[in-house]
Amino acid sequence: MKLAKVLVLLVLLSACSFTAALGESTIPPYHGYTDFLLASPGAMGPGLYGYTNPALLTYVHGPDLLFAWSDDTGEWNDFDRWGLFAGVPNLGFGAMHRETEAGRVTDYRLSHALGNRSASFGIGYGWSTGDTDIFNRTNVVTLGMLHRPASKLSIGISGVFSTSTSDREGVLDVAIRPLGDERLTGFMDYSLQKGETVEDAHWSIGAVAEVLPGLRLTGRYFDTEAFALGVSFSLGTVGISSQAHYDEAQDYSYATYGVRLGAYDRNVFDTYLMPKRNYVKLELAGQLKYRRYLLFDDSRTLSGLTSMIEAAKRDETVAGIAINASGMRGNRELIWEIREKLKDFKSSGKRVVIFIDNAEFPHYHFASVADRVVLDPTGSLMMQGIVFGRNYFKGSLEKMGVGFDEWRFFTYKSAYEGFSRESMSDADREQWQAIVDDMYETAKMDICESRGIAPEEFDHMVNEEAFFLPAEALERGLVDSLGRWESVENTIKDLEGKKKPFVSPGRIAQSRLPVDDHWGEKPQIAVVYALGECAMDKGIKARKLVKDVEAVTKNPQIRAVVVRVDSPGGDGTASDLVAEAMRKCAEKKPVIVSQGFVAGSGGYWLSMYGDTIVSAPFTLTGSVGVIGGWFYNLGLKEKLGMSTDFVTAGEHADLGFGATLPFINVTVPDRNLDEEERAKMEHAIRWFYDFFVEKVAMGRGKEFGDIEPIARGRVWSGADAKDVGLVDVLGGLETAVAIAKKKAGIPRDQDVTLVELPKPQLFDPNIFKPSLFGFEERTNELMELLKFRMEHNGQPLPMMSLDDMEMVMRLRQ
Repeated sequence: MKLAKVLVLLVLLSACSFTAALGESTIPPYHGYTDFLLASPGAMGPGLYGYTNPALLTYVHGPDLLFAWSDDTGEWNDFDRWGLFAGVPNLGFGAMHRETEAGRVTDYRLSHALGNRSASFGIGYGWSTGDTDIFNRTNVVTLGMLHRPASKLSIGISGVFSTSTSDREGVLDVAIRPLGDERLTGFMDYSLQKGETVEDAHWSIGAVAEVLPGLRLTGRYFDTEAFALGVSFSLGTVGISSQAHYDEAQDYSYATYGVRLGAYDRNVFDTYLMPKRNYVKLELAGQLKYRRYLLFDDSRTLSGLTSMIEAAKRDETVAGIAINASGMRGNRELIWEIREKLKDFKSSGKRVVIFIDNAEFPHYHFASVADRVVLDPTGSLMMQGIVFGRNYFKGSLEKMGVGFDEWRFFTYKSAYEGFSRESMSDADREQWQAIVDDMYETAKMDICESRGIAPEEFDHMVNEEAFFLPAEALERGLVDSLGRWESVENTIKDLEGKKKPFVSPGRIAQSRLPVDDHWGEKPQIAVVYALGECAMDKGIKARKLVKDVEAVTKNPQIRAVVVRVDSPGGDGTASDLVAEAMRKCAEKKPVIVSQGFVAGSGGYWLSMYGDTIVSAPFTLTGSVGVIGGWFYNLGLKEKLGMSTDFVTAGEHADLGFGATLPFINVTVPDRNLDEEERAKMEHAIRWFYDFFVEKVAMGRGKEFGDIEPIARGRVWSGADAKDVGLVDVLGGLETAVAIAKKKAGIPRDQDVTLVELPKPQLFDPNIFKPSLFGFEERTNELMELLKFRMEHNGQPLPMMSLDDMEMVMRLRQ
């Protein structure tokens, strides 16, 4: 359909009065000035930055400037005919100067493009100065289209229209890449002005070969039997080119030259002659997150970091990465994923150096992946192991005058234990001890492998020593040297045998390279984030999230979907709405689930319809179960000097009625449920549980009897969840994307574009709130979770406990 539209436009642009008398056109002929190009505009780079076809400006990747000239008189420094062209993404400017004995003229064009790299449209406006009457110039409008439906085909169409006469010219530019990349390009172009017959039209054919990165050889044959041979050589941000032109008799006629300055280009120096000369300097202070705000937020994100490390791995100029991990904050699962990516980076033969100051167990686990670990001389290591504990509020509620009735009917569903008990139940102790043991063993195995420490020695360090001063850490082989971040350059010099300069992540080649190596849009994979408690308008924001899932389902450009789940559950309705949208999506394209730190209860509900569920060793998942509870007044109202009264119509109308506490806007019901009401709630919870288990069984392709024994509200580590069949693969977000590519039929080495949803917010409104003591954010999170429980008081909830969330916050430190 798109190709048909292109052909129609070609006809419209080329439709000229072939029978009209041919006179001198007010539009300079296309083939008369494109000798500054080594190939047709669409065959090599962005052409003349929109001068010929404005639509090509979508392929300009950074500010760039080209000066070209001709030696028509035989002298290389003859500047009677020259061109100056400049471009930034989607905007271009060009000036073409010509001087003869009769006079001089300069033609200008300003161009703009809209669209993407598969289909774009451009418009330009041109004017002239100098002896415009002698050279028969008028102002012109340029229109252009570019269609690249695949990596091997480019179709460009442009038209130039005089604003004061009926003169016009149409140009067709077609290029093919048999190998699908920049190494070899064949091209042809065809131009037709008003008054010309098809036989009068001009054309050329040729080829471009990029024999080495940035070294391009070109050949071009014209309908007049003239031809041109050219070479272009890139030095990175500078490029030079030259082209020899031969006339109809195949005799040398003249040459054109070009000098480019600005945007980075592929070049043989960085690729082959000066490899592994730099270290990427990476500062990780602050909170590691999934998403960041568009403004006032310089946080590091998971996808951003893993993509940056992958780009550094591919960059031939990068020898290693130096990381300042002082002040890094993030949960264990996020840190593990970044550690795994650094481990993959090292597999390419490159090095990692990490600086730490006061590191505890999870941060040392991260740092241990490095070839060299540098500890601040006034820092310390705390190798205390891993702890999980709960807060129990039964006594506090009694003192406050709040009663609580726990509705727990499944062995491990301990979400309300903190309100009904004074210590762990045996089942809760069993499940969390298993999780802590798994986490410890994973960290122990990683650290011992990286540092060459015997497992028995590691256990001794944790159990008998725990705290290490800098000299002690160095002596025990936990770190390699002592020094400040500023001294890391010396560590790198010792490691590499010579000094290696630092570069910022923005200097990595992949972020600077031109995009002309791949025509058209890259295959797209959507990454949809489901973060926070399962609620309709908070947390995962189910109402909006469903629309995002439906949008990627309908979008034909999205080849597969990865859903990243980091949620403790919550409202079953919110969970089910999103899960159903994911199930429908999975009927049309692959849906892969990547579980973050917490994907339990309602969070697992979000996961269960994935074609593949990917979990990490540090993920908390499962908790397939339902629980309920009832908070009610047991003297709080009276202590606050409050009273209530009411009238009813209905036997149970007063259930849930009570005093609304000031400031926090939470209602505490006046009474507990009676036996009949409680029996109905038990029936509802048991029904809801069976419904949940049945859905999990359907999603996992199993029977109810296969899932129920591993459900019962039990929380599993990612590793154990794989063993019992609740997840399929151990890995992180990058693993999930790789699986999505495979299931979508995208080659493994093919780069893809990740489309992240929901769209990020503009800025965090909390930045305008005063912070008095520094713990307001954590307090607000806990208060929101408590309010969520009270707002859903008495409802069956597929949700992990408030204290589980407190544990999550502790593990983020």
